[in-house]
Amino acid sequence: MASSSNTEIQKMIVLQSSDGQIFEIEESIASNSQTLRNMIEDECADNVIPLPNVTAKILARVIEYCKRHTEAAAAGDAADADDLKKFDADFVDPDDQETLFDTILAANYLNISSLMDMLCKAVADMLKGKDAEAIRKRFNIKNDYTKEEEEEVRKENSWAFED
Repeated sequence: MASSSNTEIQKMIVLQSSDGQIFEIEESIASNSQTLRNMIEDECADNVIPLPNVTAKILARVIEYCKRHTEAAAAGDAADADDLKKFDADFVDPDDQETLFDTILAANYLNISSLMDMLCKAVADMLKGKDAEAIRKRFNIKNDYTKEEEEEVRKENSWAFED
């Protein structure tokens, strides 16, 4: 006699990154993405779903985010909420800026609003209280204005430079 189990068999969704790596994830995790959820609902997720705008490195990060948030929502206790806050804090502070921006692009492409909101807030926090020169330095932006052009912009938009 077979024993009954409370574990539900999840449909697996297969994703392929832009560099050809295959990721197999549970449907509940894929459903964090509105884009993937629409494909699942429209029965377009029976084969491999190519993600031409997302590299394997970034897709692995996004999947980890979705997995952690899915598990935390299912558990629903305070200890998991604290762990999730720590995970999110570490997640928005990657080793390099390129990873952060590539993750924002992936969150946008996959339409994961909670991830997009969290990452954009992190970038906004990086900008908060900084002048134009500090922002240029932080994000490696070249100033393509001449001194005269910059003075003209400051004069025309003086309201933006008031303390």
